[in-house]
Amino acid sequence: MTRLCLLPGLLVLTSLNGFASGPGDRVATDPRSVVSAENAATSAPMPVADLLQTVRIGGATWSPDGKQIGYVSNSSGRLNLWVMQADGTGPRQLLKSDDRQSNPVFTKDGKEIVYEQDKGGDELYDLYAVPVAGGDPRNLTNTDKTSESEPQFSKDGKWMAFVTKEKVASSTNIAVMDWATGKVRLLTNEKEPKAFWDVVDWSPDGRYVYAGRQVGNDDADVYRIEVATGAAENLTGHKGNVLVYGSEVSPDGKTLLISSNEKGGYPNIALLDLASKKKRWVTDTQWEARPGSFSPKGDTFTYVLNADGRATIYFVDTKTLKASDRGVPAGLNTAGAAPTAFREDGSYLFSHQDSTHAPNLYLLSTGGAVTQVTHNESPVLTSAVLPSSQLVTYKSFDGKMISALVWVPFNLKRDGTAPVVVMPHGGPTGQTLDSFSPRAILLVSRGFVVIAPNVRGSTGYGMEFEKANYKDLGGADLKDEIAGVDFLKSTGFIDAKKVGIWGGSYGGFMTLMAIGKNPDLRAAAVDEYGILNWYTMLAHEDARLQEYEKTLLGDPVKDKSVYEASSPLKYIRDEKAPLLVLQGERDIRVPKEEAEQVVEILKKEGRTVDAVYYPEEGHGFIKREHQVDELTRSVDWFEKYLKGVTNTQ
Repeated sequence: MTRLCLLPGLLVLTSLNGFASGPGDRVATDPRSVVSAENAATSAPMPVADLLQTVRIGGATWSPDGKQIGYVSNSSGRLNLWVMQADGTGPRQLLKSDDRQSNPVFTKDGKEIVYEQDKGGDELYDLYAVPVAGGDPRNLTNTDKTSESEPQFSKDGKWMAFVTKEKVASSTNIAVMDWATGKVRLLTNEKEPKAFWDVVDWSPDGRYVYAGRQVGNDDADVYRIEVATGAAENLTGHKGNVLVYGSEVSPDGKTLLISSNEKGGYPNIALLDLASKKKRWVTDTQWEARPGSFSPKGDTFTYVLNADGRATIYFVDTKTLKASDRGVPAGLNTAGAAPTAFREDGSYLFSHQDSTHAPNLYLLSTGGAVTQVTHNESPVLTSAVLPSSQLVTYKSFDGKMISALVWVPFNLKRDGTAPVVVMPHGGPTGQTLDSFSPRAILLVSRGFVVIAPNVRGSTGYGMEFEKANYKDLGGADLKDEIAGVDFLKSTGFIDAKKVGIWGGSYGGFMTLMAIGKNPDLRAAAVDEYGILNWYTMLAHEDARLQEYEKTLLGDPVKDKSVYEASSPLKYIRDEKAPLLVLQGERDIRVPKEEAEQVVEILKKEGRTVDAVYYPEEGHGFIKREHQVDELTRSVDWFEKYLKGVTNTQ
């Protein structure tokens, strides 16, 4: 647990019950403190199809009258738009489509919901509007080579701001639509290839759009753009590289809620006075603090504190800066609705999950009562007994502290016989959170120990840590993964000859790098849409991702040796582990050429390799039948090659 101690002018995170008050205060975990809980009522191996009947929801948004919630759900096996009553009753599917829908928002009159939808995972989104009462959607933008996303209405409903990106462009821009006429006008005209814009909020009078402009991975500002003229004013100008993000303007239009990492590279919360441009600091922490929303009266605002992958929502008195979690249960908690989680009566919608409970929406009343709104668990999950994740910290090869989540099966003996699967996260600028993980649940219920490290390059531990693998992808960060397995060896649970690795995107890259660079350390691997060759990635990936890649690896000509040393292509012919490759046919982030190269090379080498290419899928698989196939194949792969068991499903 953590608590906030009120000091003059700011909130400082302190430590309770042994948890670190910041990344620098972490201490190495005693391996023998990692336990296998005893449980006589353990469940049988979790069935993949039954587990995936647990409904996932996202993108929730309040109706203007607070009586309904629009949201995206995969209840039908597709990510489609639904609506329900504010208490969770009466869920109704508004749209049925094989294509994914996201980011819904109600119109001012509450009669329609605007949302974005792509085609077969191509991430070229159009904006649509559909009647809440039912009926056919209408395409508002209808562009073939431009993506429009993140719709947000002005307070009076007359304008809609959104992000626009040309297919061939690397940068994004802000546009507005006159809701009455449908006419669209660009507010920005970005020329910097490494820059991209996002919608932050509207001024209460509808005169301005507040927008974020980020350049590369380490510099960002918030701008105020006049809708009538397009004149843009930088509100957060600074020296050097600083990341400043905005979230919401106060109801009186005088204050912007922001985060800034100018304090040593750690994001902290501040209130920005829009007249004077002066910041009033709210937090002083080395964990990751992200800004939230103002209450309808403006007397309270929220932020989310991510401390080592566990997130707490804090409610702060605007005048005194006194903060409280208001009794929201510990776990991974985030705002449950956008653009604001507050309802007009002051109640607050949030999402809660942890390692043994699937994400659900909850409502926090103004009186402090917490009511569960959704009940998403499948029947098999509701009755299952699951071991909780365990947060550990260990020293890597050079002494750097690495955090990881570990799952240990029930009733496991310390006899060094258990197989283990490493789960590297995507990114690399990402983080494994202490969330509900179907992969971990499926594996641990079958007797596998699982570890998911947040290696150098991960977010959540400050900018210095995030940049610690620049121009060294698959180098020291891979050694951090290896050190995690060494830590597990010291627990006495695992067999060092039965180590698998399973990752997607950058995690897939780490998978390929691991089996090629250290072939004797892995006995089985599953690569989902991972990168083999950074040069072919550069040739085929989306233009915005090309610029992202360059920020990580440098100039592709001047830094040729870096690209080559960081590509699994250099090492993959040395791999020995049986490899399963899973890939979406229409992935614009890691195109299928990467998977095809891996499979072709290993087949020519006579290695054990299998591959599945899922049609009409992009970066990650959203159709339930593909998810069932993905997880079934992957679990069977590890059962076969780490345990010698076949036909488990």
